[in-house]
Amino acid sequence: MMDVIIVDDEPAARRTLRECCAREADLCVVGEYGDSQSALAAIRARPPQLLFLDIQIDSSTGLALARALDPHTLPMIVFVTAYDQYALEAFEVCAVDYLLKPFDDARFSKTLERVRRRCALEGSDQRHTALTSLIAQLARQAHGAESRPRLLAESGRSMHMMDPAQIELVESDRNYVKLFVGREVFHARSTLQQAERSLQSQPMLRISRSCAVNVNHVRQVSRTPRGDFILVLAGGMTVTSSEGFRESVRDYLATLKLG
Repeated sequence: MMDVIIVDDEPAARRTLRECCAREADLCVVGEYGDSQSALAAIRARPPQLLFLDIQIDSSTGLALARALDPHTLPMIVFVTAYDQYALEAFEVCAVDYLLKPFDDARFSKTLERVRRRCALEGSDQRHTALTSLIAQLARQAHGAESRPRLLAESGRSMHMMDPAQIELVESDRNYVKLFVGREVFHARSTLQQAERSLQSQPMLRISRSCAVNVNHVRQVSRTPRGDFILVLAGGMTVTSSEGFRESVRDYLATLKLG
């Protein structure tokens, strides 16, 4: 019997995975989570044998969560993704299983067959090596190809074509989001979650319920007396993480340390 944890910020996606698992006699869903912070705490407390992990979740990417896991108890990971073909090739090359949304019962069964075969042959060390290779491969491919080369946003009475790589900060503002490029501010009618998905070619890190930063533009990190993170961006802006996202920001930053 394999213990299973499901991590996806879409309730419908979690329900689909839960129902698929329920039809398999050797799977037992021991938890499902819609946010990275709760998921990471649960996985550390009770590492499952199998983890279904959405690539894009609320406060960070699924890859960031995977990097924060203990390599000695690393579960089999099936990434649930809406990535385009260039990224899927990396999953294939590095032998990490994935499910492309939307998937059907036949595709789920095929993935589960691969999981069972690998579970019998691999240990956590091999899985950690494969995960490390996958992350490196995705980083190389994302460097040479953007999934969305331009975004359209407003400034004053004009519309501007924007390069996602130049966006330093995204902040929700009622029915809009603010996009910061240096000291310039642009507006787009969108939710923060939609904006993060449009910016999936960039390493976006959610630091509060209303704010996400492009890690490529972070130049300095410090802490407040209460432990929240202060991030200084390339354009000079300073933003502070909220208490609810303190742990997930800390875990993400820990993956960037040398050694």
